[in-house]
Amino acid sequence: MLEDRDYMRQPEYESRWPLRFGVRWSLTVGFLCVYAAVFFTQSILEKTSPQNARWFFEHFALSNQGLAHGWVWQLVTYQFMHAGFLHLLFNGWAIYAFGLVLEFDLGKKRFCALMLTSGIIGGVVQSAVAFLWPHYFAAGVVGASACAFGLVAAFAALYPTRELQMLVFYIIPVTVTARTLLLVSVAIALIGFSLRLDNVAHAAHLGGMAMGWFFIRANWARFFPQKNEEFNPRPRRPKLEVAEEPARQSLEGEVDAILDKISAHGIKSLTKREREILEAARKKL
Repeated sequence: MLEDRDYMRQPEYESRWPLRFGVRWSLTVGFLCVYAAVFFTQSILEKTSPQNARWFFEHFALSNQGLAHGWVWQLVTYQFMHAGFLHLLFNGWAIYAFGLVLEFDLGKKRFCALMLTSGIIGGVVQSAVAFLWPHYFAAGVVGASACAFGLVAAFAALYPTRELQMLVFYIIPVTVTARTLLLVSVAIALIGFSLRLDNVAHAAHLGGMAMGWFFIRANWARFFPQKNEEFNPRPRRPKLEVAEEPARQSLEGEVDAILDKISAHGIKSLTKREREILEAARKKL
């Protein structure tokens, strides 16, 4: 079979985006650039105009007071703001690590929907918690953490047994599966939410993970169709129709003869026509 030959296999994640100065330009990188630009704007305002910085935070960070005023855009805008450089760095690293793979597999439209809806649902859950326990939500919420945890959950839903290399306390390397990483993330969020020992929006993390998981498992991606493509969270290789079988056997016969020629004389011995047959067969099979 053509696809069984080592030198005809495609890489698992082949880039769809051109490289510019060593950076893979994609929607994931676009999100990171927006995060950095907004953080830079926040920093400039805090240093040059504290009054404008307060206005910016009041109108675009997520708060129940803002939602009560009808500022529903806060459910989106808070995702692009961060409380400090380390906050931005850790969220950005997680989104970059999981985002490139998910964007490639889901497509840009679905990936964008996954990112934004994870952040929105995370904000809704956090606001609901604040409504029930006002003292738990004393300040505005900012950050793309709900989006990042949504990507972790979506990745675990698609590839539960995929092994990942993690750094415990940013020092100790540990290999875990994607499913284990998700379960640990849920446990940490639940413990943090229950004990309320910090100012981290654990409820938003839980909401983001729930949205990321159900986006894949409930196949909500079907509401964001790609051009000439139907998303299937568990893609299967289509079966050949009976009428196609003779044509396939004929093609495989030609390909086997060409591959035997490569084995005997090297790939440089192929004619232009033989190379075209190989390429057509690779795409078809």
